Amino acid sequence: MWDFLARISRTHKTERCKGEVMRNLVWGIVSLFSFAAAPVQGQVVETKNGLVEGVQQERVTSFLGIPYAAPPTGDNRWKAPQPVQNWSGVRKADTYGPDCFQAVFPPNVLPGIQTQPSEDCLYLNLWKPADASSHAGLPVMVWVHGGGFVNGGSSSPTYAGETFARDGIVFVSINYRLARFGFFAHPALAEDGFGGNFGFLDQIAALQWVQENIEGFGGDPQRVTIFGESAGGGSMHMLLQSPLARGLFSGVIIQSGGGRSGFMPRPDLVQAAASGGRHWPKLSSEQLRELTTEEVGGNISMGNMGGSGYSGPMFDGQTYLGRSDLDAAAADLYASVPILLGANSADGFPRSQDKAQIFATFGDDAAAARRLYDPQGDTSGLEVAVQVSADQMFVEPARAVARTLAAKGQPIWLYRFAHNGTKSGVAMGGAPHASEIPYVFDLPHLRLQKLETGRDQEVATLMHRYWVNFAKYGTPEGEGLPAWPQATGNDTTIQMITTEGAMHQEDPRTEILDLVESRSR
Repeated sequence: MWDFLARISRTHKTERCKGEVMRNLVWGIVSLFSFAAAPVQGQVVETKNGLVEGVQQERVTSFLGIPYAAPPTGDNRWKAPQPVQNWSGVRKADTYGPDCFQAVFPPNVLPGIQTQPSEDCLYLNLWKPADASSHAGLPVMVWVHGGGFVNGGSSSPTYAGETFARDGIVFVSINYRLARFGFFAHPALAEDGFGGNFGFLDQIAALQWVQENIEGFGGDPQRVTIFGESAGGGSMHMLLQSPLARGLFSGVIIQSGGGRSGFMPRPDLVQAAASGGRHWPKLSSEQLRELTTEEVGGNISMGNMGGSGYSGPMFDGQTYLGRSDLDAAAADLYASVPILLGANSADGFPRSQDKAQIFATFGDDAAAARRLYDPQGDTSGLEVAVQVSADQMFVEPARAVARTLAAKGQPIWLYRFAHNGTKSGVAMGGAPHASEIPYVFDLPHLRLQKLETGRDQEVATLMHRYWVNFAKYGTPEGEGLPAWPQATGNDTTIQMITTEGAMHQEDPRTEILDLVESRSR
């Protein structure tokens, strides 16, 4: 793997050093006009299941709503994804397929899904440079959306791949089953292994589709970077450790993906089946599959993730191998590929805003926590709640995973996104959860609750280039970008991405994170 990455780096080094900055500037100007231009008939590409016709918009061609598995309905409900039935003729790929069924949850810092959710939802979308011919050997990026494994979908405008295709990437976004459709077990499903992590099996099936079809769109199946945020970031941990995903990717980006067991509860299959059995105690497997979509989905959303009969992702020994991702990484269960990971500066979810109550959870370290999180005694309860939650769920676990893998010699890059371009971040004291995504996608104008800083486009250009470089060269570094050294096994430094730009520096939160780490062992 490292020899392969080294060859890519050597091949592209001269080109990158000479002309990358100018090309990006030119493409940026072109894109302002090309995305607004009227779409025209696109190219026809042959997939293993049939021909698909995309839509060309200036220099980018999109292919929307391509099925990568059969509809997971009827007898296919709560089964591993099944093969797509081949079609004859040319399939129009000009409209998103339905996002996976979910209860409504209002958008916060990002636009929500744009389709009517359905149980028939195993579709993916693809964007490529219009002039990329078959076997062009372009790097590929596959995006897995977040939403707590209960919400979200690939149709959100913020997840469109035009900007990545503009910059020489073949970009893919996918749907995967959510809530009780995606993560469910029940005693009546004994013949099917009692159930399991069907949403994760969907992700693996989508990556297998990429391996089998991406060359026809100009992509290189040996240069696939997978990335996701929140539940999508948690999915990256799963894909890194699952034997079923080996060989399906060459690099990983984890945005706010946790790493310790506190990210989400992880019951085993027996516990998950007991939960499903309590919810529907007298139903057979046939009766379970005869339930309506609405009966299965219920009202489970990010506002009600503890719904009856829903256990979330489970420890199954097939996709998830460790009770915590950090334990799996320490046990050498992770794929040995380059990883870029990090979190946002105000990445947490406020619960109690009572400072005394929050600090009491630190037990004997309550006084130390108060000194570190509220040194002057005037920090708001909201900001304290967000910061404590962020450090426990995302910031410290990212550092722990980075150190663990870096100590084994794996190439790791660690970041913290601290640019706040949303009004909600002011009270939280930083960049809220998911607020980095419009910058990664170089679409800052699509963020909600806009707080205009005057530098939002500059931050987006910087963030996007780091991500694109990682996919192209196996490192985020590049001509004209601030240096970003690899993490080490005992690292106390961080790549800070702020309103002023990026800088590699000593982590100002080291003492706080050390405290959080000491209580997580």
